[in-house]
Amino acid sequence: MNLARMYISELKAEFTGYNGKRFTKDLMSGLTVAAVALPLAIAFGVGSGASAAAGLVTAIIGGIIIGALSGASFQISGPTGAMTAILVTLAAKYGIKGILIACFLAGIMLVIAGILKLGRVIYFIPSSVITGFTSGIAIIIALGQLDNFFNVTSSGNLVITKFFSYFTKEFHPDPYTAAIGTLVVVVMLIWPKKWNEKLPSSLASLIIVLIFNYFARFDVAVVGDIPKTLFLQDRLTLQMLKEVELWNFFIPALSIAALAMIESLLCGASAGKMKHERLNGDLELIAQGIGNAIIPLFGGVPATAAIARTSVAIKAGCETRLTSIIHSVILLLSMFVLAPVMSAIPLSALSGVLIVTAWRMNDWENIRYIFEHKFKSGMAKFLITMGATVVLDLTQAIIIGVAFAAILIVVRLTDIEVTISEIDPDKLSSIGINLPVVSDKIRVAYLTGTIFFAVVDKLITQLSELENTKVLILSMRGVPVIDLSGIQGMIELIHTLKDNGTEVMFTSVQPKVLTEMKRGGILELIGKDNVFGSAEHAIIMAHTHL
Repeated sequence: MNLARMYISELKAEFTGYNGKRFTKDLMSGLTVAAVALPLAIAFGVGSGASAAAGLVTAIIGGIIIGALSGASFQISGPTGAMTAILVTLAAKYGIKGILIACFLAGIMLVIAGILKLGRVIYFIPSSVITGFTSGIAIIIALGQLDNFFNVTSSGNLVITKFFSYFTKEFHPDPYTAAIGTLVVVVMLIWPKKWNEKLPSSLASLIIVLIFNYFARFDVAVVGDIPKTLFLQDRLTLQMLKEVELWNFFIPALSIAALAMIESLLCGASAGKMKHERLNGDLELIAQGIGNAIIPLFGGVPATAAIARTSVAIKAGCETRLTSIIHSVILLLSMFVLAPVMSAIPLSALSGVLIVTAWRMNDWENIRYIFEHKFKSGMAKFLITMGATVVLDLTQAIIIGVAFAAILIVVRLTDIEVTISEIDPDKLSSIGINLPVVSDKIRVAYLTGTIFFAVVDKLITQLSELENTKVLILSMRGVPVIDLSGIQGMIELIHTLKDNGTEVMFTSVQPKVLTEMKRGGILELIGKDNVFGSAEHAIIMAHTHL
């Protein structure tokens, strides 16, 4: 009920003062997005192991249903390149039936995720893990298109094994097929950016290839017949769900749901900054879930919010979620009007589109930043996640990346820094503390890090072996947490120092740590008068004692 109220509230805010001028902006942005979405929908439909029609149906139904229910006014959903990485493997094992069933189950999972308020989960995944995940998917997409690009047949279950099979078996690419694919790649790469705003490079390259092949008459594989209907022959039915063991599709569905969640929330977070509007992550997950549960009933493939189309919509002046719906209506009209033209598109041309799209998927700015500034942990997380994405299941890759990031955090927590210094009279004088003589037997140890079981031995070793020290002041400003083992280790350290004739004082102890120290009996052991608010006060008292 709360989510329903939020949705209604957001709709009211979005359409307050809506007029003809704002509708014109939505209409123009919808036309622009449709021009970008048309070639991508066809390419992703074929690239996923389904059909061009399945990609179009996904973009149409997803744009209407998910766009209408979205957690923001700007999200444009449809088939994406990242999703093809999962679907092509699923299609090879189970056929189109497997894609439809897994998509339906993933939709249910996404609705549950939204109800459970998991919309903020994206903020708990490190950026380097997401970047590595995206780059891994880009590699999968590019390698997965080589068969159609060269008109060859590879072998193996994973894209990496298929790629290596080119070198272990005879590789005889068709020159005409490869030429068309190469032409698309070249056109997309050299297409001027200022032209791209009026005519997207992907659409322009397909138009050029269609004209070229119309005159050249190359004998190459093409998309084939595109049915003029939203209800495709291969679509999900209740009977289909009864005939299979649904548990077999749980893991693929989980992978689809996880990827849809990550892509949609990432898209919303990134595009939200562009439009200065915050995405409601929970509503977005429910919208994605409902859309993906309905799309297979028409014969479509899984959909997610797509940053490429969404950013185009915002730059084109998108005002409301009507942009998404308008773009779907235009795609629907194209399906009926341009079906004969689209059916003649060479498959290698679509492969070229996907290869360039895969290249552009990479977050090059972030990758460059990580490696240029030599963030070792960031580089490790990026490379491990990217490698795991290529050779393992996508869900496993995310888990591995996040787990590795968590391990790095734990390793950092286990490293406590101990800096021991003698008293500098000049520094004391600079802040107004003038002592006639400062004993060299007073030392200050600055502790930085969490004191728990893993660092206790290091702490005791470093501090208990101090020589010629009568008073040791422990500055705890940099210690946010201390656990039971840390308390016990500190008590052991105090006893050892006392046996060596060294008095212990504490300074700058954080409130939570001080509470634990009281509970553990440390203050009783050293005396409450030996806890100070600053190192300077402790030094004065230590000087007095000596």
